Amino acid sequence: MPGFALTVNGAAVRVEAGRHASLLQVLRSDLALNGPKYGCGLGQCGACTVLVDGVAARACVIPAMGVQGRSITTLEGLGSREAPHPVQQAFIEEQAAQCGYCLNGMVMATAALLAREPEPSEARMRDELSGNLCRCGTHVEILRAVRRAVVLMQNPNRATKA
Repeated sequence: MPGFALTVNGAAVRVEAGRHASLLQVLRSDLALNGPKYGCGLGQCGACTVLVDGVAARACVIPAMGVQGRSITTLEGLGSREAPHPVQQAFIEEQAAQCGYCLNGMVMATAALLAREPEPSEARMRDELSGNLCRCGTHVEILRAVRRAVVLMQNPNRATKA
């Protein structure tokens, strides 16, 4: 198997993977990054979403070798338990998860949206998240979390909800 280098969550890593290995396989199996989930395997559900050079991308359909030289950010690289990213903080505060399976994709898609469009309209938020499937029905809480993330991104020092 050929080895190659990737930049994941700001760190250079070397992986040994076949040329057909997906980015999701490498992230989960080789690097033990379990934020991105395996959902449909077809790039349609959003559970595997990561950021590639800041753009939301479906890791299950991207060849790992194809992202050499690009910056990959997973849920683990967005923030930490001690210092969550404002989007992660908003999802926590709004309790925008039920089973949590879709959460990775929702958070990563939201982070990508707010990085390029700090004050999206409600319609834009809905459109951006429309490709991320949630079967538990927490859509109302998720949208509330996105709206809260807008506020937290503008003022990261804002006090959290009681």
